[in-house]
Amino acid sequence: MKPITSSLLAATLAVSMLCAVTVAHADTLVIPLGHQVSDQATAMPQRGLGKNTVSQRFGEPSKRHTAVGQPPITRWDYPGFSVYFEYDRVIDSVRQRRPGSASTP
Repeated sequence: MKPITSSLLAATLAVSMLCAVTVAHADTLVIPLGHQVSDQATAMPQRGLGKNTVSQRFGEPSKRHTAVGQPPITRWDYPGFSVYFEYDRVIDSVRQRRPGSASTP
């Protein structure tokens, strides 16, 4: 073998071995769910309902936050969940996390 060919072959072999030795590493992300099983029975407003309908079905919220941004997004807080409105319509309802309900590993 010629010296250049054997050097090229050795370099190619070395790079191939380095690529083959690469080890994949991943972390495990644990997201605590808390005690949501008992909360699943709580009804929440569905997307698309109007503010008047939400008030009629769920009563007055504990707190009404002022609108923020454009389009205006408003939040109403009820015991156990919050309702988000865009203009006059529900865009999402989310359960509130209870302090101390989530466990960490």
